[in-house]
Amino acid sequence: MTPITELTILQPADKEQIDLPRTSEEELAVGKKRLYIESYGCQMNFADSEIVAAVMRNAGFATTSSAEEADLIFLNTCAIRDNAEQKVRNRLKHLTGLKRQKPELLVGMLGCMAERLKTKLLEEEKVVDIVAGPDAYRDIPKLVEEAESGQKAVNVFLSREETYADISPIRLNSNGVTAFVSIMRGCDNMCSFCVVPFTRGRERSRDPHSIVREAQELFDQGYREVTLLGQNVDSYKWQGAGSEEPVAANAMPQAPSLQPLVTFANLLEMVAQIHPDLRVRFSTSHPKDITDDVLHTMARYENICKYIHLPAQSGNSRVLRLMNRTYDRPWYIGKIDRIREILGEDCGISTDMISGFCTETEEEHQESLSLMDYVRYDYAYMFAYSERPGTLAAKKYTDDIPEEVKKRRLNEIIARQLEHSAERNQRHIGQVQRVLIEGPSKRSDEFLCGRNDQNKMVVFPKGDHQKGQYVNVLVTECTSATLIGQVVSH
Repeated sequence: MTPITELTILQPADKEQIDLPRTSEEELAVGKKRLYIESYGCQMNFADSEIVAAVMRNAGFATTSSAEEADLIFLNTCAIRDNAEQKVRNRLKHLTGLKRQKPELLVGMLGCMAERLKTKLLEEEKVVDIVAGPDAYRDIPKLVEEAESGQKAVNVFLSREETYADISPIRLNSNGVTAFVSIMRGCDNMCSFCVVPFTRGRERSRDPHSIVREAQELFDQGYREVTLLGQNVDSYKWQGAGSEEPVAANAMPQAPSLQPLVTFANLLEMVAQIHPDLRVRFSTSHPKDITDDVLHTMARYENICKYIHLPAQSGNSRVLRLMNRTYDRPWYIGKIDRIREILGEDCGISTDMISGFCTETEEEHQESLSLMDYVRYDYAYMFAYSERPGTLAAKKYTDDIPEEVKKRRLNEIIARQLEHSAERNQRHIGQVQRVLIEGPSKRSDEFLCGRNDQNKMVVFPKGDHQKGQYVNVLVTECTSATLIGQVVSH
């Protein structure tokens, strides 16, 4: 999961946002104490905030959209880049002033930054009363009780089993059309630049039946799109124990049989079969793990969106080796070729790209640009390398690329991607796209917007169409970020 640099309105492709739980009379009737949550970072953090809201509702808290009204404020944090952590620290300065006005207010830090810094947070940020890591959310009501008694409360224990499979998330700031469904937690890929394995622990997959049940409930509630979330969805695997066979009294006891292994391709099919009108997306894929089985499953079901986020990070094999990505440039290109072969040239593909990783030469940077030219991504999340304490890269390599070089290379990557995004969008001009309406356009209530199969935003006149409907839109023009068109009857 990779964040972007700015705070944005929540959309399936967006990677960093503030969540503002909506206030309603029904919500406030749940409890007298009020909870306000802000989430920073990846989609997984947003999904986790929905789990936290459910846990706290059971503990008697209602959600509010106003920090000033709250009795308890949680910041669900990201630690993947220093920029993300600085945003949180700046936010805490504002909350310090709020707490002076309201001394009984409790402030908690959740998520990856909480896990990375642990009790150090309490020393550095005096405003913080509660620190809870990603696997400690069931324990939050007890931590709140401790903080209410005047103690600082901490739980940063990482679990090998926790998936929160039995908790029904409360959809925060929901458009009522699209929703995230977490299918696994943690990450076993020790990419040298990434702190996630240290803040979210080892991979563990969620029971597929609980995933299908959650997706079915969402469809029954009127949602029409689910995004299956994991740090590396392609490594999803689940195998439950079967029932024990009866044996004779004098027979040796037998170990219980195992149910068939459920892979990510199997899970995709299970969710797609819920209903043809339920769109299915997923994020994020790893180039070493995505299989032809997944691609063929996508091709077989019309409601599995033809869009894949396949982070490259670099176009140079030596740099990829230093990043411990476990694939090289030819392997990555081979995966791109298979996607195009099985799903067609119109399949949407996006990526992550890092500029200025340790020891990267100018020639190696040019190879990243040439990889972009080969793939021609629909869009990308692009960053200058930011060393994170505790990662393998911080321990083994020197962050030796000057900041001005990193920024210049990043600007070249961004400029190249803008060209490719515009080119890829122009392919859709004259085509009819099936669009799921998510709501009004940001710029005008006279227009609606939604996404096509390839995860591209499409804007069109409102007419008498409603949020949650599918419409066919003839694309007549585009920008590098948006398709624009008119609804047609076929």
